[in-house]
Amino acid sequence: MAQSNPLKKGDKAPLFTARACLAGKTFDFSLKNALAKGPVVVYFYPAAYTGGCDLEAHTFSELKEQFTQAGATIIGVSADDLARLKSFSSDPNYCAGKFPVASDPQGKIAALYGLKIIPPQPGVKDVRGEPVTHGFIPRTTFVISPQGEIIAVFSSETDHISPDQHAKMSLAIVQQLHAHHQG
Repeated sequence: MAQSNPLKKGDKAPLFTARACLAGKTFDFSLKNALAKGPVVVYFYPAAYTGGCDLEAHTFSELKEQFTQAGATIIGVSADDLARLKSFSSDPNYCAGKFPVASDPQGKIAALYGLKIIPPQPGVKDVRGEPVTHGFIPRTTFVISPQGEIIAVFSSETDHISPDQHAKMSLAIVQQLHAHHQG
């Protein structure tokens, strides 16, 4: 099994654009434009509507106001297609329309960040009982400074943290940045 070799703290964050959904509407997300406003939390996750991802999305949505207060943008990235992301992005139990999720069907964005997509597994169903036909990107979160540098990386694979901790730990970092910036 090919292990991912994610980019590390101190690396430059590769810029990307992607089709994304926010509250059921599709738009073009640009990391460059987002960084112009402040830090960005790019979180890769395996699939919408699967246990861990749902908890993670829900936690990010609950903490969204605090991220906004710290001047930070959240973008979720998975290999889900836009049709799945449209419903996931607006679902009140998940993203709740609070932050965008981008579609990376070939895992090209993931690859830029050193993440290997796991091929589609036969027989995998989501919480709605629908088959999941796309590959899975390992659950990994990158916190990127406004200068475009990766300042933190969390990986469920290596750090053994729960999905909701990805959101809480990212928030703590952007809040520190914000306090430092204000001070």
